[in-house]
Amino acid sequence: MKYKKVERIEDELSVLGYGCWGISGPAFWDGTTDGDSIKTIHKAIEAGINLFDVAPVYGFGHAEEVLGKAISGSRSKVFIATKCGLIWDKQNRITNCLRPESIRREIEESLQRLGTDYVDLYQLHWPDPAVEIEETMETLVELQKAGKIRYIGLSNFSIVEAERAMKIGEISSMQGLYNMLERNPESYHNIPLEYRTEREVLPFVVKNGMAFLPYSPLFQGLLTGTISNSKDFSSSDVRSSNPKLSTPEFRKYYEVVINLRKLAHRTGKPLGQIAINWMVRDNAVTSVIAGAQNVAQLEENLGAVEWTMEDALYNEIEEIVANSGLDL
Repeated sequence: MKYKKVERIEDELSVLGYGCWGISGPAFWDGTTDGDSIKTIHKAIEAGINLFDVAPVYGFGHAEEVLGKAISGSRSKVFIATKCGLIWDKQNRITNCLRPESIRREIEESLQRLGTDYVDLYQLHWPDPAVEIEETMETLVELQKAGKIRYIGLSNFSIVEAERAMKIGEISSMQGLYNMLERNPESYHNIPLEYRTEREVLPFVVKNGMAFLPYSPLFQGLLTGTISNSKDFSSSDVRSSNPKLSTPEFRKYYEVVINLRKLAHRTGKPLGQIAINWMVRDNAVTSVIAGAQNVAQLEENLGAVEWTMEDALYNEIEEIVANSGLDL
């Protein structure tokens, strides 16, 4: 495994991270079982992956519980990045909430589910327009001083909000949507994004010595080359609510994937590995958050960091994407 180091985090982080949304359980992701999830996490640790990115809202606490069971006895080997700010009611209706009292409750519940007394990286999952970021940050700094969290991170926040947050406490990481086909996306699952990843966030994290953790590096499976139809998901699968995968918009992305698959076939590398390797070669990207529902998928992802992308392949990718007609 390869690792990267940034100024604001003491630990070296594996260039391939493990995204835990896919271990939310079969009610949220097709083909998921807790047994497979735990086996896969064990294999990931064995392979040298140390960054595990999770959130309470993934499976409404289920993903944190599964991760907690899987890392029991291996806490010192893992860097847990969880989040706060999305809460749900008895009907599983989700709302944004970054009020201090809510965050204090969330961290305790996360610690219990994860079976640990501290979280390495605590990230604000999404902005909450009803709460000033300064008030939220004061609460996170309190938790940091209490030893319940080591580092503070932001997920899906604009540069303006990040700069406000940095006046109250140190921000060690930023997380955002980023992959070969979504470089400066304006939305995610119909949620507007107030940042542009490649144009704004990447230069910002480099300038400030922060980690950048891209999510959805495989475009929720599209960049593995295995999805060929917008109806490939059941109605309960969270990907069915992504309009880029479930409406006529799907076709414009899929046409690019067809050309990328041809390139992958010619090079002898799986498309998913090319998509991950494309990100790893960027010095601004610290740890690519890639999900894996079973050991076979994990091994495919691990293969992405066993080789180095040559400039010729990178340039071919850029030419294909540039000529795709996508708004990048």
